[in-house]
Amino acid sequence: MSHPFSGRRAAAALVTAALLLPLSACGGNDDSKKDAGSEKSGSAAPKADLTVLAASSLTDVFKKAGAVYEKEHPGTKVNFSFAGSQELAAQVKEGAPADAVVTADTKTMDGMKVDVGAPTVIAKNRLVIATGEGNPKKIDNIEDLADSKLKVVLAASEVPVGRYGKQALDAQKLKVKPVSQEPNVRAVLSKVELGEADAGLVYKTDAATAPKKVDAVDIPDAQNAVASYPAATLKASQHQAAAAAFVKWLSTPEAQKILQQAGFQKP
Repeated sequence: MSHPFSGRRAAAALVTAALLLPLSACGGNDDSKKDAGSEKSGSAAPKADLTVLAASSLTDVFKKAGAVYEKEHPGTKVNFSFAGSQELAAQVKEGAPADAVVTADTKTMDGMKVDVGAPTVIAKNRLVIATGEGNPKKIDNIEDLADSKLKVVLAASEVPVGRYGKQALDAQKLKVKPVSQEPNVRAVLSKVELGEADAGLVYKTDAATAPKKVDAVDIPDAQNAVASYPAATLKASQHQAAAAAFVKWLSTPEAQKILQQAGFQKP
């Protein structure tokens, strides 16, 4: 037979447990509220995962610039996709998920008018003749490219550097039969680096990326073509504010210093 007090003790224990449960639940809620609050306050920092479509000639300098930008803007990551400007335009028109685009000419950017915001020119560039190291064929000027004995490689005419090259050659009434026409400036440079061509027309900044593999023969301004690099946000971007901030930063003194150290000229 059980003692009456033991029944009372059991009942009291149950009541106490029942009273404690809501208190512990409240404590749990308080903790979860604190966690949620800290998460919320953390997410207040500007964060975005940006995709920037950029001309091939910007490959090296933008990798440096992107690293600096990420350091200054914790929580923002800048991913670059490099290609010839005409390829970038095709990607934009096909709706590729991206936030900003930088081309090597204003003509290509103008062709994307319905897809981009107002563009800003962030840099300029000029052509040089890339030759094998030591300039074994002794190429001195743009007129030498018309020599039929030379293997000359150019970019395709729909590529900005190809258009600039044609413009420079046409201005001097030079007829050059290229051994190949490449889809971007880096492909032209590669052909010269590998010895598959004696010379190629590339941007000054591209030749500067391979000083131990190619020589650069300067072209006087009167015979040269000036390349302009406009940058713009994409209207379809899911990160409009962050994309606009990055494009704006490209014109700041800090970004301009990085571009000019790589051989780009002021816009």
